[in-house]
Amino acid sequence: MNTHTPRIAPQTLPLPLDLAERMNRLLPAGMPPPQIFLTVARHGELFKEMVDTGFLGPTGLADRKRLAPMLREAVILRTCATARCDYEFNLHEQTISRRMGLSDAQIADLRQAKPDAALWTPELAAVFQLVDGLVQHLDVDDATWARLRRHFDEAALIEITQLVGHYTGVAMLAALARPAPDSYR
Repeated sequence: MNTHTPRIAPQTLPLPLDLAERMNRLLPAGMPPPQIFLTVARHGELFKEMVDTGFLGPTGLADRKRLAPMLREAVILRTCATARCDYEFNLHEQTISRRMGLSDAQIADLRQAKPDAALWTPELAAVFQLVDGLVQHLDVDDATWARLRRHFDEAALIEITQLVGHYTGVAMLAALARPAPDSYR
């Protein structure tokens, strides 16, 4: 498998005005668009709808500012790692993971089969069990549920689960399209 030859060519630059206006809402001035954004922009109407509804924003998918930034970013990275989506993991790691409060050691640890409990709060350790169960088995065992309920209300768990689902979808799109890696370093 050649992961550097996209199956779906990204939208070419310069973007048409309507797409460029939406892309500018997502990115800091001067930052080139991520390849996955340009891939989605190949379906211009979908891309515009995602941006116009706020589903896609500067901090990723479905950020309604209800989850703490570090929790949200850790869920995204763990989902990407568990779903074997190096493309999206690397994109977040290069662009926003540290700004959301994750350390280099924590970012690296999220790729491990079993995260190091010393690096995480009990709340986040429970969330990683949720992510792993959902991505690997589409299931949450009762012990994980009990741990989660000690730390989160039902609304938060619904939102976290939706976030896992959204980024599992991104992993599927990346597997289909095979976007070229982004380089923001």
